[in-house]
Amino acid sequence: MLTTPFTVRSPLLWLLSGFLLLSAGGPAAWADPLAEVRDLSAASLYVESPGRPALAYQAEMPRVPASTLKLLTAYAALETWGRAHRFHTDVATDRDGWIWVKGGGDPWLVSEELDRLVEGLRQRGLSRVTGIGVDDSLFDPALEIAGRSDSRNPYDAPLTALAANFNSVAVERQGQAVRSGEAQTPLTPTARALALSAPEGRDRLSLVTRERALRHFAELLAAKLRAAGIEVGTAWRLAEQPRDARLLYRHRNSRTLEAQIAPMLEYSNNFIANALFVHLAAPDDQGQVDMAEARAAMRRFVRERFGWSDAVIEDGAGLSRGNRLSARQLVELLAAFEPYRDLLPEQHGNPSVRAKTGTLSGVSCYAGFVRQGSGWARFALLINQPTDAGLRLRLASALAR
Repeated sequence: MLTTPFTVRSPLLWLLSGFLLLSAGGPAAWADPLAEVRDLSAASLYVESPGRPALAYQAEMPRVPASTLKLLTAYAALETWGRAHRFHTDVATDRDGWIWVKGGGDPWLVSEELDRLVEGLRQRGLSRVTGIGVDDSLFDPALEIAGRSDSRNPYDAPLTALAANFNSVAVERQGQAVRSGEAQTPLTPTARALALSAPEGRDRLSLVTRERALRHFAELLAAKLRAAGIEVGTAWRLAEQPRDARLLYRHRNSRTLEAQIAPMLEYSNNFIANALFVHLAAPDDQGQVDMAEARAAMRRFVRERFGWSDAVIEDGAGLSRGNRLSARQLVELLAAFEPYRDLLPEQHGNPSVRAKTGTLSGVSCYAGFVRQGSGWARFALLINQPTDAGLRLRLASALAR
C-alpha cells in the first residue's frame, strides 16, 4: 500500500484517486467530507464497501473510540448470551420473614419491571415482609469504572449488580417541595434528600454511591410492595443473602437482551454497557467479578475472535480516555456485527445510515453501516481533536450517496 493521505488497497486505484474523488457517479459526493477529515491530524477513517477497494486514512492508528466502544460490548454480549436471553433477579425468604433480593446483573430493572416482580411475589402468596435485604455481591462492591466521575449526571451512575432505573432518579423540586419526575416511580426518602441538595427544577440525577443506590432500591421496592397490598417493615439491610434463605421467586426480565441493547446503543446508556461488560466475566452468574477480571475477559474475547493483541479496553461504555482501537479494528468488528445491524440506531433523517456515535470533550467518532445500492458498507471515523460535531454525520451521509 502506498503511503498517502488517503489510501486504497490497490496502488493502481490510488493513482486514479483524483478522478475517484472528483468524478460524477463515483465517490464524488465523498470529496468535501473526506477533505475535511484529511485536514485533521488526529483523525482516522476506514471504509469497506461492497465490490470496491477499501478507503483508508491513518486507519491503523490507535485512537480513543469513546462510545463507539459500546459496539464491542454489545457484540460480545449477543454472542455470549444470544438475542433472546433474559436476565434474572432472585427473591428469597428467610426464617425471620425477611425477603432477600439477589441481583443477577440485570441492567433493566426499571420501575415497570419492579411492578412485574412484585406481582410475581404476590401471586406466590407473599403478604407480609419483616424487612428487605439487598445482595449485589455478583459485582465487586469496590468496583470502579475507568472514566466515571462522582457527578450527579446520570451517565455517571454507580454500577451495581442490583439497581433500579439505572441507579438514577427523576425528580422535580420547587423550594422544599419535591416530587418524583415519573408517575411509575414513587418518591423515596433517598431520592427526596438527593433532590434537596440539587438545584431547583426537573432533572434526572445519579445516585452517586453504591450504598445510596441500594438503599434507594430497597425503599422503592418497599413502596411498590405496599402499593400491592403487602405489609412491609421499615428495616433494610445490605448484605449477602443468608445461606438458609429459600428461593421464593426468580424474576426474568420482560425485555430480551436485544431489547436492552438497541436502546443502549441509541441513547448511549453507560450503565447498561458497563453492566454487560462486567457481567461478561461471569456469564453464568458464578462467583464475584471485579473490573480487572472484566478487562481480562474482554481481552481474551477480542484475541480469540479477532486476533487483536494491541487493543486497549478499560471499560465497556467508552468513558475512559485510556481505551484504544483503530478504525480498521472497528470495521473488522462491524463485519462480525452484521447479523445485528438492525439493533443500531438510524441516523436522524437518513435511514440509509445505521451507526453509533462516540463523544467526549475533543473526541468525535462514528462507526456503523451505510447503504450503498443494494448492499451496506462499513465505516469507522475516529477524530481525537476538536472539530465540527456535524462532520461525522456529513461524512456518513456522503458515503450513503
